[in-house]
Amino acid sequence: MSSHMDWRRVYDFWFPVDLSCSGIAAHWQMMAWWMRGGANAELHRFAPLVHAAKAGRLDHWLHTPLGRLSLIIVLDQFPRGLFAGTPEAYSSDPETLRIAEEGFRNGHYDALTSPYEKFFHFLPLAHAEGPDHLERMRRIVAISEQALDEAPEHLKPVWQFSLSQAQANFDIIARFGRFPHRNPVLGRASTKEELAYLAKGDFVHTRSLPASASSAISAVG
Repeated sequence: MSSHMDWRRVYDFWFPVDLSCSGIAAHWQMMAWWMRGGANAELHRFAPLVHAAKAGRLDHWLHTPLGRLSLIIVLDQFPRGLFAGTPEAYSSDPETLRIAEEGFRNGHYDALTSPYEKFFHFLPLAHAEGPDHLERMRRIVAISEQALDEAPEHLKPVWQFSLSQAQANFDIIARFGRFPHRNPVLGRASTKEELAYLAKGDFVHTRSLPASASSAISAVG
């Protein structure tokens, strides 16, 4: 396998900063970059990796915890930026869920040392629609509660926001059994209740970071 297929390239791109000793502003900056499209302009160079991963040509990455995490990022995060607004944005979700769940079973998730590494490992449990989605969302809320409990005091606002997002997504799946905002993209008919929800436009994945985050980021320029 050629060197450009190595998982380290993905890992170093997605985790460019060591946040272990950083103040809260740096954490909010990375959260904004990750979750609000900051990486999207650079993702085109990873498109060949996405296609290789979908074809199973990167399965050797699954031998290590960080390799597995990098493959999850390629299949879960990169398509959402590269193919936003198309069915392809979600087409890898079932396979990424399988890879993430396998990582929970074989110890790879527990071997991750950063809370952000663990965060991106478990996101496919929230993203993949399916009959067990509500139970997976319940697990994510529990994991998010634990992350908040374990976070240093000065970083608790970051993990409180993460927990609030998990709880909001739990509520959406409990109410609809799926993400209604995907209906137009996937050609699905929306129920009357879903149409009312869509009309409001308050989607969990597009909610702004809290005002305290903007203030912290602005304070450091």
